[in-house]
Parts: sequence; C-alpha cells; structure tokens
Amino acid sequence: MAILLGVDTGGTYTDAVLIDEATDRVIGSAKSLTTRPDLARGIAGAVDGVLADAGMAPDDVAMVSLSTTLVTNALVEGQGGRVALVFIGFDRGEVARAGLEEALGGDPVILVAGGHGHSGEERVPLDTGALKDGIAGLGPEITGIAVAAQFATRNPAHEQAARAIIREMTGLPVTCSHELANSLGGPRRALTAVLNARLIGLIDGLIAACRAELDARGITAQLMVVRGDGALISADLARERPIETILSGPAASIAGASWLTGERDAIVSDIGGTTTDICLLRDGRPAIDPAGARVGPYRTMVEAVAMRTTGLGGDSDVHLRGGLEGGLVLGPRRVMPVSLLAMAHPRLVHRALDEALSSGMSGEGAGRFAVPLWSGQPGGLDPREAAVAERLAAGPQPLQAVLRNRVEGPALDRLVSRGQVILSGLTPSDAGHVLGLLSDWDDLAAEKALRLFAMKRTGAGNRLAEDATSMAQMIVDRLTDQTVSCLLEAAFAEDGRDWAMPVDELARHPLTRAGLDGHRGVIETDLRLGVPVVGLGASAPSYYGAVGTRLGTRMILPAHAGVANAIGAVVGQLSVHAEGSVSAAGAGVFLSHTREAPIRFADRDAAIRATEALLLAEATARARLAGIGDMSSQTGIEIREVEVEGSPMFIEARIRVTVQGRPRIAEG
Repeated sequence: MAILLGVDTGGTYTDAVLIDEATDRVIGSAKSLTTRPDLARGIAGAVDGVLADAGMAPDDVAMVSLSTTLVTNALVEGQGGRVALVFIGFDRGEVARAGLEEALGGDPVILVAGGHGHSGEERVPLDTGALKDGIAGLGPEITGIAVAAQFATRNPAHEQAARAIIREMTGLPVTCSHELANSLGGPRRALTAVLNARLIGLIDGLIAACRAELDARGITAQLMVVRGDGALISADLARERPIETILSGPAASIAGASWLTGERDAIVSDIGGTTTDICLLRDGRPAIDPAGARVGPYRTMVEAVAMRTTGLGGDSDVHLRGGLEGGLVLGPRRVMPVSLLAMAHPRLVHRALDEALSSGMSGEGAGRFAVPLWSGQPGGLDPREAAVAERLAAGPQPLQAVLRNRVEGPALDRLVSRGQVILSGLTPSDAGHVLGLLSDWDDLAAEKALRLFAMKRTGAGNRLAEDATSMAQMIVDRLTDQTVSCLLEAAFAEDGRDWAMPVDELARHPLTRAGLDGHRGVIETDLRLGVPVVGLGASAPSYYGAVGTRLGTRMILPAHAGVANAIGAVVGQLSVHAEGSVSAAGAGVFLSHTREAPIRFADRDAAIRATEALLLAEATARARLAGIGDMSSQTGIEIREVEVEGSPMFIEARIRVTVQGRPRIAEG
C-alpha cells in the first residue's frame, strides 16, 4: 500500500499526517511546536510523532508533501530578506505604483535603460554598464535580487541578460518577473518579483530543513510543496518560485476541508496562530482569484485560491484601542504567547510578571518580552539595532530591559520585521488557558499576564477589567467579533449582489449588526449566513462555536480539523502550466511570445497553433521533471478583439497549457 506523509509548517505548530492512499483514510497525526529559527526540530518532532502514532516505518512512506503558512505570514507581518530591484526601461515614478514602493520598504532600486516595445521589439539597448555599477554598489545585507523589464512578457531578453550578469557578479538568487507572470503590468510584475526575491531564503530554509529530517530518518520519497492554487509542485521549483507558495497553507486547508467533510457549498474558515484564512467552497471546489493572490496589502500576479487572509489568530497581539471607551483590538502582528515563553523560560517570565503586578501599574511594555531568533548575532545592523541586539545576546529579556529610550523602539521593530526577533505578549491563546479552553502551556503565567493587562485604564480612566477571568472573556469575545466580521466580509463579497457599498463597511453596518441581533422594534431585522461554516485549525473547537451561533448557521468542526492543512497537502494533484501569447504587430503580422524571442507568422491561427505546441512541450518537459505520472493536459485560449467599423479586429490571444496528474509513487 502507498502511504502518503503530509507536513504543514505553521506559525505556531508543525503538523503531520499519514494517509493510506488505497483507503483514503487518516492513519496517524501529530503536532509539534514550530521552532524558529531552526525549523528542523519542529519538523522532526511532527514526523517522529506521526510515524509512532501510526506504527509505520520510515521506508513505508511513498510520498511527502509540504504546505506552509510561513510565506503568507511573512508577507502579512512584513518580514523577509533585504532585496534590490533592477528596474529596466522604467522611470522613478513607476516605483510608486501598484504598492511596489511599500513592498520595497526602502530597499534599493537600480534604474537601468533598456526594455522592449509592445510587440517585443527592442526599444533601447540594455545599459550593461549602469547595471554593473548599480550591482557593485549594493551592500552585503542584500539576500536576493528582482529583475523587471518593460514588456518582458513579450520579449524576456533583457531580463535574461541582466540575470546572467548579476549571477556572475554576486552569486545571489535572481528572480525574473517574466517567469512569474504573463501579464503586461510592469509595476505589478515587479512587485511580484520583489516579494519572490524577499522570500527565497525563507522557503529554501524550510525545504532544506524538511529534506534533511526526512533523509535522517530514511524517508527517501520525493518531496512536493503545495502551491497557492492547491496543486502540488516539486520542491526544486518551490525554491525558485517561493511566491507561488503564498496561500499554500490556506489552499491546502481548503483541499483538506473538502476531503474531510464532503461539503459542496460552505465557507471555510481556518484559524492559525497568525492569520484567519477564509474561502468559499462552491460545488466542492475553491474559486481561483482572477486578479491574483492578495495577501495583506499586496496584490500579486500569482494564481491562487480566492482567499481572504486577515491578521487574526490565536497568537495575535492584544492591544488597547484609543479613545474614552477603550476596548480591545487583536492583530495583525503575531507575538509569542506569554504562556508559551514561560514553558522555556519560567524564571524570567514569572519574575518579570510578579514585579509588574507588585507595582500595581500596567505601564507601557509591562508583561511583554523580546525573544532573539538568531543562532549568532546578525550582521549589517545600524548602531541602534546593534545596541538592542547586544542586550538580547544572552536570550529573551523583558521589553523594558531591552529598550533604554524611545528612539530604540523603531530599531527593535526593524529586527522584528526582518524575522530576527519576535515579541512575546498577551494573546487569545493565553486567554484560552485561563478559561480552560486550552491546556498546553503555562496556565499560571497566562493568568498573571491577564491580571496585569486588566489593570490598564481606558481613556475615561476606568480599569479595563476586574480580574483575569473577565479579561480573558473580553479577549475571546473580541476574537469572536472580529472573526464574524471577516466571515461577513467574505460572504458579502461572494454573494453576487451589487451592494453599492464596500464589503468591510457593510459587514460592520448598524443594520447588519441589528440583523445578527434579531432586532425587534418598529423595524424587525434578521440576518444569517446561507451556507454552513467549516471551522479548521487547532483552536477552532475552542472559539468557533460562538461564531456559528452569532451568524445563525451550522458550524462544522470535523475530526482532524487541527491538521487539515497537512491532509490537504497530500490529496492534491501535481500541476504545471506554461503561458504565452500571440499579438498583432501590423497588417498580416502576428508574433508568438513565449519564454524565447518572439516568432513572426503571417497567419493568426498558425501563430496560435505554434504557440500552443511550444507551451505544451515546455509544460510536458517540466511535468516529467516534477515527477508527474499519468499526464493529462488542457489548453485555454482567450482571444481579445475590438470592433472597428462593424468588423472584429484581433488584438491578442493569451494561451495557457496545463499538464497535471498524480505524482509517480514508488512502492515497495
């Protein structure tokens, strides 16, 4: 029998499942804490746990597939390596478009003359001298380089030439925009390439850690990774294109939800440590976002499930809203729960909490800690960052001991954004421990942290809560309310009606809330979801009962809901696609655009047929390398025409060839 191993590395837990392919049955599952920066320990714990749970030997495993929320979380939290963008044929003003400047976050841009025209003809020669000068001026902190050239999807020659020069000069990983997207929008292609370059180190480290732990246990099976549309890709391809794995974890959770429940129409809501991911399941399949995956503030050109991802999870930071009434806000930043930190550093955490409680005041930074994630102090730090890092050299410290003055706060924030430090503070997970919903970590540390936070004052001077229990209930109620808002936004967006109002405003509108309340007065209102909700995630059983009640719908909490991502990682198909286009370059002239230089044809249909054949050959070759067994292919052709004097005029044909199938699985 073929045994499939699914591994999901999330922000808090690494999950593993074993599935018997012949019977479509889960035969083992296990969880282990995700360990940063050394991810290998968490993966090892989950793999060892699931093999022991199922009573299986390592050489029984025929295929391994990995899904992860780490890439999604990194984008939501603004983390990743430092990169440079080589922007060919664009001017400085283009950097401000499509969120590109925000995504760069101050990282360098090298403007280089060059680029092609709409038909793929060279407009300006590539200025290799300016390119070499710009690359030579980069600092040692740069971990990857993105290259985006004007109309590179019509002719990639300048991106390919720039990549060869950069690799020869630096040896750094280079991301070319034409390999990630076939659309024309230059700044959005550049944004996608920048994010890919920023994430390469993260996904490479994850895959390397997973492969090393598998090899150490004698698991030699091929390693796959879940793509953002739910399909599987080879680990080698995922290393080159980590951006394709954004929403990998959520996509796997959708596949897992469908497999676990058999529901055809439902809203799937997956709560993790960092994010809540929501997707509509129609006829058993998730919709694909035609505009490209959106994660946090970024709209990429990556094909992925139509998912709404919000920075709300079990480990979301709890902070106080301003104003007279005060109130709570959860997220979007993830912090390490105080009760979890106390498991590894009990004396440090309890001493700091006891001292803060004895003072009778919950000042700024009280009950919060900074935790270094490096094995050796990182280089490339400015003086303030270096001073903060030096105080963390011996390990985690209370925040008040790390920051000596206010100007060091931004320095610590930069270390956090680069994934070198994580903050620890009060979270819904701590509240769950006090309310008896969770019991994994240090209950007493959670209770102390909640008592300390309850001492905070609103703008009106009132104490936030009377005791730890009431404080914990306030946090859980806030989690329920924010989750309800997220689900309503998704429901309004997918309903198909023109609401003439942004869905986020509609979800919080007084009439919507009155409908949920079942208001009865001169006006009577009722509102509920018309489809059930499938709740996934380890903490879903603890929190989602109240969410279903509030929304007046059936809440489905399937068995194995806590490892749905790992299940989804192994039930998908391998899929490889290749994209190209045919454009009209003048009367009787048609150009075929693939990954090579444009090819000229005198007949439109001949150009389309030739392009389709080239793309099929490319996709088939990549599919063989990816390990697809029995292959099937399909071609989609979208023709754009405009009407001129009553007759259609051809503008462009976009062609996409997909080759898919189950991975080749070795048995015996």
